[in-house]
Amino acid sequence: MPLVTSKEMFKRAYEGQYAIGAFNVNNMEIIQGIVDAAKEEKAPLILQVSAGARKYAKHIYLMKLVEAAVEDSGLPICLHLDHGDDFEICKSCIDGGFTSVMIDGSKHPFEENIELTRRVVEYAHERGVTVEAELGRLAGVEDAVKVNSKDATYTDPDEAVEFVERTGCDSLAIAIGTSHGAFKFKGEPSLDFARLEKISKMLPNYPLVLHGASTVLPEFVAKCNEFGGQLAGAQGVPESMLLQAGKFGVCKINIDTDLRLAMTASIREHFVKNPGDFDPRQYLKPARAAIQGMVQHKIKNVLNCSGRL
Repeated sequence: MPLVTSKEMFKRAYEGQYAIGAFNVNNMEIIQGIVDAAKEEKAPLILQVSAGARKYAKHIYLMKLVEAAVEDSGLPICLHLDHGDDFEICKSCIDGGFTSVMIDGSKHPFEENIELTRRVVEYAHERGVTVEAELGRLAGVEDAVKVNSKDATYTDPDEAVEFVERTGCDSLAIAIGTSHGAFKFKGEPSLDFARLEKISKMLPNYPLVLHGASTVLPEFVAKCNEFGGQLAGAQGVPESMLLQAGKFGVCKINIDTDLRLAMTASIREHFVKNPGDFDPRQYLKPARAAIQGMVQHKIKNVLNCSGRL
């Protein structure tokens, strides 16, 4: 089975009122853990690659790993560029075999964002590739994406409609209160569901995307802290809120921080308990298993997409 686009995935997710997990990948063990989880749960899957991951692992290595995952699992997998910040990186990923790209022009003024997004859409659609865009800005840090809380802005529903109509983008990442990183909220977690519902009603049958949506699972935070981490006060998006978002047109939920926490917590624990170990297979094997367990939990309890193939 070849790589697929997100188009049919999102159509089914919208109709079924569930979301598809878009998991960031950086190396073989992360890909294996995610794919094994999706295979076990018979769930649709998006693997996404950031500019930082491409720089770290190289485009060709990631492509071959994902191709191997498709062949090994038989799953319909969409390969997506996360947070492409200019036309050239989107073009490179499209030409290099990705089936979906994100052009993030949210840092630009509205008209410039439209112009940039439309250019990517035209290039991608001519080659059968789907495009995600972003309107509104999330606070927080993820790879090269760094936005101070004072610069964060929620998505305006009227602008969202105009943006989609003028660009032709296939999905839209919106800002309703999530943020990148492990420290998403100070105090009581809150998402602007009234804004989400309004956008969903104004863009019927249209797939919306939530970035910065890791739940920052307490068990991994506790384990990181127990074995030398410094994550006191880390707080993610409650699972109940993400389940609710799926009822208002959110078809794709991005997950990166939770992957990092699961892997890091496992590796920290291994070295504390086995300080003399120097075999990567001995600490990466349980890390891979930790990722698989965490992703299966997400698929069943957060995304509601188990058994949706």
